[in-house]
Amino acid sequence: MDAHTTLIAALLGLIEGLTEFIPVSSTGHLLLAGHFLGFESAGKTFEVVIQLGAVLALLTVYFGKLWQVFRDAPRDPAARRFIVSVLVAFLPAVVIGVLAHDFIKTVLFETPRLIAVMLVLGGIVLLFVERIAPQPRHDDATAFPLRMSLIIGFIQCLAMIPGVSRSGATIVGALMLGASKRAAAEFSFFLSLPTMAGAFAYDIYKNRDVLDVGAVNEIAVGLICAFISAVLVVRWLLGFVSRHGYAPFGWWRIIIGSIAFVALSLNF
Repeated sequence: MDAHTTLIAALLGLIEGLTEFIPVSSTGHLLLAGHFLGFESAGKTFEVVIQLGAVLALLTVYFGKLWQVFRDAPRDPAARRFIVSVLVAFLPAVVIGVLAHDFIKTVLFETPRLIAVMLVLGGIVLLFVERIAPQPRHDDATAFPLRMSLIIGFIQCLAMIPGVSRSGATIVGALMLGASKRAAAEFSFFLSLPTMAGAFAYDIYKNRDVLDVGAVNEIAVGLICAFISAVLVVRWLLGFVSRHGYAPFGWWRIIIGSIAFVALSLNF
């Protein structure tokens, strides 16, 4: 792996970690960055595998809390309910993700203009929801009602369209269902663990025949950079959205999506 490839892998890993848990679409940013940098990976496996770095970052930050939940589950109904709540929210992604995997990876992932448009539209939605979201009724991300979790799970599936944002979809859904800004972000964290781990495992399985052994080094570089940057974001995000809300991310999406669409239209 030459220095140029190493630099690109590190940059993409940094982008993944910085954007995975904020509502701006890490996949959209990665695919657009890869397009403009001329970076290609077999089956888009690099883009999926380096998400494991973000998963590990979240596990690192929340290890104590998650360990306590699973330790208490045999005797604590609230802990069991939280685990079931996350699994219920995860279920729609399993079914729809498996059924639509090939279409998503071979069609939607290959359309940069769609990604740019969805970034802009998602930014507009985020700004709109920031204004009209109902008064929060749920302040604890570990105690969402099961029906609410299931609806959030279906809304998360919109993020299978690159540029929508998994965290953005779940956060918007949670806000509209009465979650506080902090609880919406934290539930998105918890839901990302089975969702991203499942996507990683299934994508590796589906692309096992086209995996490039020579790409292991660049994947390792990207994964490490994603881990480090994601740790910083996870530690910072809850406090930020509690103070400033989600409007800054909406404006970011609109600006990045508009710039990308213009650049693509000019064949850059």
